[in-house]
Amino acid sequence: MNFLAHAFLSFQQEKILVGNFIADFVKGKQINDFEDGILMGILLHREIDFFTDSHPLVKAGQSYLRPKFGHYSTVITDIFFDYFLIKHWKEFKDIPLETFIQETFETLDSYEEIFPPRFANMYYWMRQDNWLLAYGSVEGIQSALTGMSKRTKFNSKMEEAHLALVEREKEFDVIFLAFFKDLETFAFEKLQEIQQAHGRH
Repeated sequence: MNFLAHAFLSFQQEKILVGNFIADFVKGKQINDFEDGILMGILLHREIDFFTDSHPLVKAGQSYLRPKFGHYSTVITDIFFDYFLIKHWKEFKDIPLETFIQETFETLDSYEEIFPPRFANMYYWMRQDNWLLAYGSVEGIQSALTGMSKRTKFNSKMEEAHLALVEREKEFDVIFLAFFKDLETFAFEKLQEIQQAHGRH
């Protein structure tokens, strides 16, 4: 899943949110450098990603993309799902999206001193260009995927992936709504398991 979804699935817990955001930039034993709350967010992020990558509905969505985009289909569906989360935001949250995003950035700002360097560099641009909101439009999706395409070693064709979103929006919409309800339930229960394992209730 992409960043807005990980923010949503932090369930208004500050340290879980921070861990959820930095998780992909924490390697090996580096995880031991963080306090329990942030460590639990890192663990939750990894559980969310594993659940997502192995879910049959997600694989069904990627089947539309795989013939053209190959293994980049995983990255593309992650970004597409943020698009649909924004589209259906009011079905999942009472708080306005803009307020949620602002509070997310304010929380992250207060933990900047513990950011891994590579995440800190990326976060500057994430905040400045408001990536969390930008993925709510096809133009924002196109811009993000074009940027990623320029950074890949191979010809990913990701700069064209927004066209698949336009062409298959109804199918992806149905897949997202069914999948995300599963994911929200899974993430909430998994977070409780992680917290209990670490002596937090």
